[in-house]
Amino acid sequence: MSDKPTQKNRGRYNNPVANQNFDDNVEDLPEYETFEDDFKPRGFGPADGSLTVHKVDMLQESNMPVHFTYAFDIGSLVVRRGQQFMMQVTFDREPAPSDDFQVEFLIGTDPSASKGSLMVVTFGQRKGGPWAGEVLERRGETLVLGVTPTANAIVGKFRTYVAVVVPHGIQRTKRNTKTDMYLLFNPWCQEDAVFLGNEAERHEYVLNDSGNIYQGSLDSVVNRDWMYGQFELGVLDACIHILDASRMPITDRGNVITVVRKGSAMINSQDDSGVLVGNWSDDYSLGQSPTSWTGSTKILLQYANTGVSVSFAQCWVFAGVFNTFLRALGIPSRVVTNFNSAHDNTGNLKTDLIFKEDGSPDIRNTRDSIWNYHCWNEIWCTRKDLPAGFGGWQVVDATPQETSDGHYRCGPASLKAIKEGVLCHPYDAGFVFAEVNSDVVFHKRDRYGTLTPYRVETALIGLAVYTKGLGGEHPVDVTFNYKYPEGSPQDEATMKQAEEYGCARDHSEIPDNPLTVSLHAERVLLGDDVSLQVSFTYSGPGEREVKVHLEGSVVFYTGVTASRFKNHQFTVTAPGGQTVTEVIRIPGQEYFPHLGSQVSLKFIVSGKSEDHTVTAIKVINLLTPRLTVQLSGRSRVRHMMYMTVSFTNPFNFSLGNVYMAMEGPGMMSYRMRYYSIIEPQGSISWTEAFRPRLMGNRTLVAVMDCNNLRQVMGVAHVSITA
Repeated sequence: MSDKPTQKNRGRYNNPVANQNFDDNVEDLPEYETFEDDFKPRGFGPADGSLTVHKVDMLQESNMPVHFTYAFDIGSLVVRRGQQFMMQVTFDREPAPSDDFQVEFLIGTDPSASKGSLMVVTFGQRKGGPWAGEVLERRGETLVLGVTPTANAIVGKFRTYVAVVVPHGIQRTKRNTKTDMYLLFNPWCQEDAVFLGNEAERHEYVLNDSGNIYQGSLDSVVNRDWMYGQFELGVLDACIHILDASRMPITDRGNVITVVRKGSAMINSQDDSGVLVGNWSDDYSLGQSPTSWTGSTKILLQYANTGVSVSFAQCWVFAGVFNTFLRALGIPSRVVTNFNSAHDNTGNLKTDLIFKEDGSPDIRNTRDSIWNYHCWNEIWCTRKDLPAGFGGWQVVDATPQETSDGHYRCGPASLKAIKEGVLCHPYDAGFVFAEVNSDVVFHKRDRYGTLTPYRVETALIGLAVYTKGLGGEHPVDVTFNYKYPEGSPQDEATMKQAEEYGCARDHSEIPDNPLTVSLHAERVLLGDDVSLQVSFTYSGPGEREVKVHLEGSVVFYTGVTASRFKNHQFTVTAPGGQTVTEVIRIPGQEYFPHLGSQVSLKFIVSGKSEDHTVTAIKVINLLTPRLTVQLSGRSRVRHMMYMTVSFTNPFNFSLGNVYMAMEGPGMMSYRMRYYSIIEPQGSISWTEAFRPRLMGNRTLVAVMDCNNLRQVMGVAHVSITA
């Protein structure tokens, strides 16, 4: 038995602060409660012919389509705040005008009217709480009631009671889980902070339960299908459980800023035992590799059922799961990808890349990194905590990179503030600003450790920011939501504004360099030869002899080197006013043994000629084979269908410990199968039966993952009719 003293709240609070939505030990209001000015003993109330409630019906089938919550696979009513919903109450007799009753909605432990966690709704002349109530229809003993929660009400799961005023007190219905009600944010309500006026955007950013996350590099974008599954069985409860696990006060859960900020911290496990454990390595033996997930549902349910952080995730997994959390609660959200994203460890607008005297990268002394891509989220909401004009899309990021107010989280940061360089407003606008605007400074380090900048690249970071388009699979470029065109007067004004708020830029005066270098390579299938074209252009007189150093390495998508496979030096002569190109062939067998589970090759070429030094960087994302996905059966709700996934190993080596998974929100729950080995040119085929639950355009995805081959996917789209 622990000797640690139990913390007491006596003398500090009347009651502990309520921070649990779900609590099986909660004690609600008594079934019979005497009025405080009546000193008669409590009992079960007098049997004086007073009105008695026989049945309460939350009218799910009528309410949920109107509230756009019909897709939730859940046993209770789900509605959105700021919008009327109906409920039906049947009494033991026809209510008379003199009968007085009320409906009470409670959330969390120790519900309180003053804290907004106990809402009393009245239907006569007597004044109730801020939620509005009216009698919509009378049918003898049955009344159809209309209830309208306020547009800033607490979001979560409420318990419902009907209370009848009887002589000397109030008689309540018994606890009934069938009358529980989930209340969500409401993008359809103009008074709600998350109101989004465009119907197509509401359909995409709130109701779409699948999507596309973009990876790779700008010249070789990879489309990864991600199943958000916000309406699947247990997911909404899991999202509320996340807030409970954070011990977030119930009274704060009506504020979209505090909910989003807490969610950003809790999706990662870095400092609060949150949902996902990050892992940027090749060792996933203690969990699942980030590339093996099909979507968010399995992750959220596993976390809610075990209370243990799920292993493992990288940025797109954090963003995908966070997107599910946001959409499930009714917050408009989308995943975005920033190509060439700066991770600046010094907190300024300079990403410093350091090279040795021979032109090779000085990895030991380079602290900053450029991620091939980085995924985060945007939410739509008003910002009453900021000056006018800073509402709309806000950046939030659940990937643990840097701390914000002591926790690994980021945002919400106003896109408008980022674009204008107004970085004084909360939250974390300066960090996001650097991710899309940082200057890349190339330094040469001599033997004494002295750094000399020889090149400053102002347009390398934030090459493009992509998100999924409305109703389609093609990416939409939203870069200019983040910044003005490079070199424009508005861009210069933004940079100047950012510096006034403390973002340091590089002001090194670099002399013009008549020598330039570029790299080009076509994307190839994993294992094939790479043809790398190295081009030097010299704009000065005469010609220049250039000593060239080429390094090839396998890299994580974060830009960190996994292993080196090539270190090559050669010399070229660049004639004045001309371009000379060297083609270097890298056989597949040269890089393949170094790949591990990575699919990115990084080439850095540095050239030295007299007093001039040039550097170019090229990242190539290797193509991986695809899964073949076929659907059969009647594409109708509740009719049997079949999904067949097949794969043929195209390589001359075996694939071992192969996991395959498939999933489709509204269609098929998560399924997984294991294969011990797939021999070279060997084939596998897997068929699963399912019955669609939801109609409309649906998506199913399949993923294959093993130690020596990752990022193998397949997808199928189908239209389901009623």
